[in-house]
Amino acid sequence: MSSGTKMTLPPEWADDERMEFMFSDFKENREVNTTDWDSKMDFWTALVVKSCRGRGTVCVNLQELNKSFRRKDKSPLGLATVLQSMARCGKIQRESEFAANVDCGWLSWGVGLLLVKPFKWTFSTLLGGSRVPLEESFVVIELVKEKAVELLQAYRSSEYECRSLLSFQELCALSSDVCADEGTLCMALLQLQRDKQVMVSLHEGEKIVKFSQPGQDRVTPITDVDVGIYQLQRSEKLLGERVEKLGLEADKCKEEARFLLREGKKSQALRCLRGRKRVEKRADSLFAKLESIRGILDRIAQSQTDKMVMQAYQAGVAALRLSLKDVTVERAESLVDQIQELCDTQDEVNQTISGGVVTGADDDIDELEKELKSLLDESKPKPVTPASRPQPAWESNLPGEDLLDSLPAVPHGQLSVSDEQLEEELNRLTLSDAGLEHKKMTSPARRSEPAQ
Repeated sequence: MSSGTKMTLPPEWADDERMEFMFSDFKENREVNTTDWDSKMDFWTALVVKSCRGRGTVCVNLQELNKSFRRKDKSPLGLATVLQSMARCGKIQRESEFAANVDCGWLSWGVGLLLVKPFKWTFSTLLGGSRVPLEESFVVIELVKEKAVELLQAYRSSEYECRSLLSFQELCALSSDVCADEGTLCMALLQLQRDKQVMVSLHEGEKIVKFSQPGQDRVTPITDVDVGIYQLQRSEKLLGERVEKLGLEADKCKEEARFLLREGKKSQALRCLRGRKRVEKRADSLFAKLESIRGILDRIAQSQTDKMVMQAYQAGVAALRLSLKDVTVERAESLVDQIQELCDTQDEVNQTISGGVVTGADDDIDELEKELKSLLDESKPKPVTPASRPQPAWESNLPGEDLLDSLPAVPHGQLSVSDEQLEEELNRLTLSDAGLEHKKMTSPARRSEPAQ
C-alpha cells in the first residue's frame, strides 16, 4: 500500500491467501456466489471510505485507489466494480452531479475552482458507458457531510463568528485545519449549500460566503445591508493594518534619529524626527477614520439588537393576545361569583350535616365529667397535717393593728413562779416533743396508702 496514505491496514492485509481472493476481479454474475461477492464488496467499500478519511479528503478516483491499495506490485482488479456499486447505492456521486444538484449560482464561479469537466462527464453519461475513467472524481457522501459539519463548527468557534459574510480567502485560512485542500473546502461548502446553511455569491469579482447564524434554521439571502456591513468590516481591517504599519514606521524613525544623534549627525537626526512627525500625523488621521467606521459598526450592531428585541416584543404581544382571546373581565367576575356561591353552598351543607346528627352521648356528658373529676380527686395524695399546736400570733393572717390587739397585756407586777410549776411545764413540753417525733416517723406510711 502507498506509504502516503494515513490509514491502518486491516488484519487480512498480511494474509496472502485471503488478499489473493480480495485482489481478484468480481464475477460478472453476483448470483453465482453471493456470499463471496458481498464479503469482497463490503471489504473494499469500507477500505475506500477509510482511505479517504485518513487522507482528509472527500473525493476519490480510480487512479488514486489503484496506487493506494497496491500490494506486492499488484493492484486490485475489482475497484471499478466497487465504485460503480457505491454509486448505485448512493454512497458516492460524481463531482459534476454533486455540483449540479446545488443552485446554478455555484457553477457561475465554482466550475473552474472545483476542477470539474462537465462536458466530459455529460458525454459519458449520455453514452451510458459502464466503464469508469481513471481520473473521474467521485464525492464520498458520508465524508462530505462530516466535513460540512466540521467547517460550520470551525466558523462558529472562530473570531469571524460575529461576521455573517466572509471572503473566500478568509474562509480558506479559517478551514486550513479542517479541509486538506481547496477542493475539499468547496465540496464542504456545496454540502452546506444543500443543507441551507451557506449562501455563496460574487461581489465585484470577489467570492463571498454567508453562514447561517445561531438560532436560525437556514441562512438568509445576501442583502444590500449585508454587503454594506461587509465593506465596512473590510475597510476597518485595512485601516487597522495601515495604522499598525505607520506606527512601526514611526518607531523606526525614532530609533534612527537616536542612532544618528549618538553619531553626532544632528541635522540628519532632525530630518528623521520630522519624518516621524509626518508619519504620526498620517497615522492619527487614519485612526480617526478607523474610529468613525467602528462607531458606525457599533450602531449597526445596536440597531440589529434593537430589531431583535422589537421582534421579540411583537411575538410576545401576539402570543399574549392569543392566550387572552377568550378572557374578559365580566367572565372572570362571573367565575369568581360562581366559585363563592359554591363555597357558601358547601359550608351550609357541612353545617346541616354536622348539626343534624343526634346521639345520646350528649346527655351523659355532664355525668361523665363529674365521674372523671372524682377519679382525679381520689388519685391525688392526701396532705399530712402536723400535730395541732397553738398558732403563734405572728403566724396568723390578721392585719398589723389587729395582731397587736390580740396580744395579751404586758404584766406589771412581779412574776411569782415556783420551782414546782417550772418542772411541771418542762415535763409537759418533753412529752409534747416526743409525740411530735412519733407522728413524723409514721407519716410516710400513711402517705403511701392511697397509692396501694
